[in-house]
Parts: sequence; C-alpha cells; structure tokens
Amino acid sequence: MRQYLEAKREHPTAIIFFRMGDFYEMFYEDALTAARVLEITLTSRSKDAGGSPIPMCGVPHHAAEEYLTRLVTRGFRVALFEQVEDPHKSKTKKLLRREVVRIVSPGTLTSASYLDAKEPTFLMAMNQKEGRYGAALIDVSTGEFSTTEYSGTDGRQALVDEVSILRPREIIVAVGTELEVLLPPGDEPPTVTPIDPWAFGLDHANRVLCDQFRAASLDGFGLEGRPMATMAAGALLQYLRDTQKVVLEHVRAIAYRSLADHLLIDPSTFAHLEIVEGASGGPSDSLLAEIDRTVTSMGGRRLRDWLQRPLHACERIQNRLDAVEEFTFQTTERSKLQEALKEVRDLERLIARVALGRASPRDLVGLRLSLAVVPPVRGLLSELRAPLVRSLVAELDDVLDVRDKIERTLVDEPPGTGRDGGYIRDGCDPKIDEMRSISRNAKQYIAEMERTEQDRTGIASLKVRYNRVFGYYIEVSKSNLHAVPDDYLRKQTIATGERFITPALKEYEQKALGADEKILDREAVLFEALRNDVASEAPRIQGTARALASLDVLASFADAAGAHNYTKPHMHDGDELAITDGRHPVVERHCKDPFVPNDTLLNATSQQVIILTGPNMGGKSTYLRQVAVITLLAHAGSFVPAKRAKIPIVDRLFARVGARDKIARGQSTFMLEMQETANILRLSTSRSLVLLDEIGRGTATFDGLSIAWAVAESLATDPHTRPKTLFATHYHELTDLADSTPGVQNYHLVAREWKDDILFLRKVEAGRSDRSYGIQVARLAGLPTQTIQRAKDILSGLESDELSRGGHPSFSGKSPPPSDDDSVQLGLFRPHPSAHTRILERLQAADVDRMTPFDALTLLNELKTELEPPSRDRTP
Repeated sequence: MRQYLEAKREHPTAIIFFRMGDFYEMFYEDALTAARVLEITLTSRSKDAGGSPIPMCGVPHHAAEEYLTRLVTRGFRVALFEQVEDPHKSKTKKLLRREVVRIVSPGTLTSASYLDAKEPTFLMAMNQKEGRYGAALIDVSTGEFSTTEYSGTDGRQALVDEVSILRPREIIVAVGTELEVLLPPGDEPPTVTPIDPWAFGLDHANRVLCDQFRAASLDGFGLEGRPMATMAAGALLQYLRDTQKVVLEHVRAIAYRSLADHLLIDPSTFAHLEIVEGASGGPSDSLLAEIDRTVTSMGGRRLRDWLQRPLHACERIQNRLDAVEEFTFQTTERSKLQEALKEVRDLERLIARVALGRASPRDLVGLRLSLAVVPPVRGLLSELRAPLVRSLVAELDDVLDVRDKIERTLVDEPPGTGRDGGYIRDGCDPKIDEMRSISRNAKQYIAEMERTEQDRTGIASLKVRYNRVFGYYIEVSKSNLHAVPDDYLRKQTIATGERFITPALKEYEQKALGADEKILDREAVLFEALRNDVASEAPRIQGTARALASLDVLASFADAAGAHNYTKPHMHDGDELAITDGRHPVVERHCKDPFVPNDTLLNATSQQVIILTGPNMGGKSTYLRQVAVITLLAHAGSFVPAKRAKIPIVDRLFARVGARDKIARGQSTFMLEMQETANILRLSTSRSLVLLDEIGRGTATFDGLSIAWAVAESLATDPHTRPKTLFATHYHELTDLADSTPGVQNYHLVAREWKDDILFLRKVEAGRSDRSYGIQVARLAGLPTQTIQRAKDILSGLESDELSRGGHPSFSGKSPPPSDDDSVQLGLFRPHPSAHTRILERLQAADVDRMTPFDALTLLNELKTELEPPSRDRTP
C-alpha cells in the first residue's frame, strides 16, 4: 500500500493500475471510480490506519488493454504501475520493485479497438507568446509528426481552425495558458493536459528534438528561425517520453507546415460542404465516403489528409493529376496493384506498435507478409512513366534483411498473444530446441532410462517415477536392494522398498521440470531482441508505408474517375474558373432522378460575381456545393465530375450553404451566418472562391435584404479583395446589381409552372428570376389546402397593394392599429402601388406649360402628402 500511495502522489490525476500477480488492482477513489465506469465488482482489503476497509477492484492483466481503453475513452488517464522484478528470479522474499511503465491518455492510446482504421488520432501541443502561436501535431499510432507557427489575429484563427478540422484527442499546454484564446469557442473541447512550462523552453526543446532525431541542429527540418513551432514540438516530445517510457524509434523526423502549402478551408466550409462528415454527423453521404476506394487503412487516412489539406502549388497538383491519369488508362496495372495492396496490413501502425514495445508475434509476422508485397508492386509499376509514380516506386524498400530476420525467428502462424509461447521457430535457437526436446520427449526419455537401468542393474522390476513432492526417482523393491549400484543415492524409504536418485536423473529433473518455464523466458528474450531490431529500422518501413499509401490513393482516384466518368481538370495560375457540365459527386449518386449537369464561368473581370436566383428546391445549394467540391477535388489531385474543368489555383475556399445553428453556445442561425460572413469578408482575396447561399434570411425582410445587398456589393467592388463569388438569393431585388456594377452577372435556376404544379428543371441559365414559387413548394410539402389558398390570397394582395398603411397585408383581415409613428415602411424599392397610380394620374393631367411656380410648389406639396400616412390627433 505504501508503493501504491507513492505512485498516487506522483500521478494524482491518473487512475493507478497496480500490478499484483496476475491482476491490476485499484484502491481507494480509483477503485470506486473504476468499479462504476467498468461495471466490475467492488471489494475491500485489510483496513487502513484509520481502521476503515480499503475499497478495491481489479482486472486480469492479460485483459487490461480492454478495460484501460474503456477508461480512457471516458476521459480518464491511466498509469500502469508494473512489477519490474521477476518473482521467480528473486532470491529473497522482499517486496517486488514496481514502477510506472506507461501513462495512457486520449492522445496516447493506441489500442486497436479504440482507433478508427481510416482516421488519424492526433495529440497536439500549443503555446502562445506576444501574439505568436505555435502548434505541434503527432499521431502516436503512426509516428507522423509536424509543427507550425502563426502570428497575429489571423494566425490565431488559423490555429483555432486547425483544432476544429483535425480534432486532436488531447491538447498539451503549459500550466496557466489561456485556453479560450486557443480553442474553438463553444465546440466540445478535447482533453486538455497542462504540463510544466519548462517543457516549452526553447533551449530544452532544441536539445530534446536533436536528441530524438540524432541531429546536430534542426535547420534541416525547416525549424530555423521558428521558435514557437520548435517549442511546441519539444514540449510534445517531452510529454511522450514522460508518458510512454520508450525511445520512440518511429519518430525520427518532423515536417514544418506553412499556411502557403495548402488551400485554406475553414471548419464551417468543411461542415457546409460535407467533406468528411455527412449531414448526420457520420461518414455516410460525405464526399470522403463517396470517392474512397482505397484498399488499405493507411491509404484511407492519406486520402482524408489530402481532402483536409488540398495542395496550393500548381506543379505538385499536376504531378498527382498526371499519376491519376496514367492509372486511369492503365486499368490492368491498377487492378493488379489494388489486389496486391489488399494483402498489405496497416504498416504505419504495425511499426509504431513495434517501436512502442507493444507488438505481438502476430504483428511482426503481419509486418513481414506486408513487406513481401513490395517486390511484386515494384515490378508491376516499373513501366509507368508518371513522375510521381516513379518517385513513389523509388521510395519502396522491401526491407529484405528485416523480413528474413522475422522469418528465421518466428513461426508462420504465431498465437495471438505471446504469454503462452510457441512463436519461436524450431531451429532458431539451440537452447530452445533442447528444452523443447526435453519437454516433448519426457515420457520417452524416462522409459528409455528405465530400460537402461534395468539392463545395467539386472533388476527387472526397477521403476523410474515422479511425484510433486520428490520429483523424479528410481524405485527398487526390498528383494532387489542388494543389486543397487554404488552411484544410487538413497532418497526415501517406503514399506515396499527404497527410492533412489542418480546424478543423471537429477540433472534431467532440473531440465525437465523447468523446461516449459525456461522456454517461455527464452522465447520472450529472443522476441524482445527481434522487436528491437525491427524498431531500429522504423524509418525505412515508414517510408515504404507512406509510398504505398500514396499509391493506394492515386489508384483510388483513378478507380473513381473511371467508374463515375470524371475528367482531368486543367489547373492554371490565371483567374478563370470554367466548368462544363459539372455535377455533384454525392448527389448524382443518390438522387432518384437523373442529375442535371450545369456550366459555371467565373473570372476577375466580366463574371466576378454571379447573382443566382430561382425557386425553392430548384437546386441552388447543390449547384454552389458542386462548384466548391469540384474545386477542392482538383486541388487534392483528383479528377472531377464534369465534362471539362478549367480550375485556377485558389488560396482560400469559403462556402456558406445551408442553415446551421449552435444554440447550445448561444448562437442562432442568423448570428452564426453573420459571423461566418464577416470572416469571409475579412479574409477573402482576389484568388479566393466564395459561395454564399441566402445571406440575410434569418432576420426581417428589409434588414435581410439590406445586409445581402451590402455583402454582395462589397464582394463585387472592394478593390482589395473581389473574390470569385457565387451568391444565391431569394431577394430578387439583388439582380439590379448587375445593371450598375461591373463584373456582376445574373443567373437563375429554371422552373416551369403547369396546371398549378411546378417543374424543377435544375438548369442554370443566364438572366434573372422573378419568382421563388414558395407557395407551390409549401403545397408539395403537405400544407393543408385551405392554408395554401389563404397564402395565395395574401400573396395576391401583397403583389397588388403591397402593405396597408398599418403595415399589414391588405388581405390579412387586420385593422391598422394605432401608432405614434407618423411614417410607414413602404415597398422595397418603389412607392406604394395605389399611391403611385394616383400620383401618376395627377402628373399626367397637370399642364406644366401654364403652371406658375406657386402652382408647381402647391402640386408638389399635395403629391408629397399623398405618400404620407393620415395625420392623427396626438394626446399629451
């Protein structure tokens, strides 16, 4: 208990798994918590110093990973307090020494039952100082390690966006850090672990990183002059060393990421476009699920990464597209490649488990079998000419020496766990072979010894036997004691004779009785040595794994292109975005009716902003999303769903499509819409692509129209930005922008009325739409007939008389209420229709040629009075 309490003092925030024999035990508060969460029996042991029973519960050590995973996924940290002395080898009865051998938290849990095969699990470190921000990111299950730094308000927002998009399982910060500055507001936060600030020190970070990478400096890793990125990376590595208690052989490099490396996409755009998650919040109906034809887990993770971080450099994008094009036409090679890759297990996570000391014999055999696929893959792709394919093939290393070592050491089909032995191959180790021979042939050896001794002594009734008390012995009856040789040593006298032992039998006994236990110990020693040897080659295996994953994604892109009739986009550094017969890759696969393709043309001059009008359910949102998705796919290096596509290099992609809210954090649909719109206006540039849907719909009509008009006008006229923009709206008044603002064009979704029904043609054509067909859509939605008819009556009144003087629809049946307001809000951009008619008639009847100045002023005053509400007596 002193050992346990000492461990608890060192790790007060963790549940202590305290190893006692074949169980991990928990005591006091840990036991109460674990018993409740794990639903296991709570017991107690001897009383503590105060005389109270000590709460206690436990789990079997061989099943600890399952229970540990359940605790960590509920947000707890677990410290494994292990016996570091072998009780069988301890010559005294002293207390066995125990130490914390591993601390498991959400960001360091690598259990296969916890990890999604095609989703990374990130651990992140963040720091801030004087308006500068650093972030480091690692996937412990694969060894992928990167860092970056930002500055200013935009930099802080970029860091917050990264947390929202990548969703790290755990974030490391220095004690005292203002988390509200670094975490997305209102989102369910990841686990945050404060650590000592010294771990973020620059000198310390340099030492830790150079030691880990076995390098004299960090210049070769792109960290020169980047102190915030270096400090975050150093603190993250220090945390892993403190918690994992291993060398981390699979972490031998780090990548510096810059904002300029990728097409920037904010979290709300990812959500609106449903890139990795569909509307339900899961992977179904997402873009990722639609195009993912990868056959390996690591390929699936690489595809997700390419979609979350599309490229920004034209040359790199073109290299991917050329590789996809070659795979698209080389169908035989692509098919054979995908069949070969099906035999490849998750090499990235396998080598990580090896490096972390958690790999089983079966894992190492899986590693060998996966690497055996490399030679045929190299031969299969040897004739391909795409530069990226040739580069990836050159990176493939079959690691023949490692494969041979695993094959010489381990059997082809080892058991799932190593605790029962039987995984070292016969002929690998002479000592194991000898002990196995003894263990397997014990009965035969004893029978042969018995016959030999019978022949040597002439005692036909001599028996060689065994019992647990005395071990092996030779039993001779009383009548034959005279024939016992001198080298027999008396062991025990029994009623029917004597029991003896010989030096040879004693030597065999020592071998036979401990053979199985010695075999297990020897196998463990050999396996540990093999695991360490394989871990030392982690960088070579990781390089091969990355190349195979990239080939898997390129083949997946080609497979999707062939199956769904995608085309190779033309990427360029100009400003024209031209799509012919573009389609939405998800909608076209799941809609009941044939999908209607549409064209898109945007540029920096004549068609910089498109005002898109049309009916409800006409397809405006789908059209906006498909343009964004086609642009994103092209930047990721994929073919796109279109007949032709000319896509410029875009620096930022913004999409505000569909209604969402975050009521739990006090943000209505309209508030969230305005925040996202503000972000777009502040961050977009002339190389950005902006897609906005129904801006202003969440407030009063006049307010909403005013906001929508101002936003569209700003996007079209601000000399510092002017991004390429698709602006979908039901405010038909916005179409007037095209008449007065250069670069603004009107397009609409075509619909037709027939016998009071509405036909959605889903076709985008030039020009403006003057109707939204809302009542027809409401009828389709199932509103009662009387409600629909009443809506038509009110609409008719609104269209003829707009609003009454009291501000109510003229057919609403309401009388104008008394008001202190002497004004009335008129129609949007025209006078009241009835007043307009009367004024027009009087103007037409006026004889201007004979009118005196006084008469003209009098008429003007009368016309003005026509537009004002009737005066009312005001009571004081």
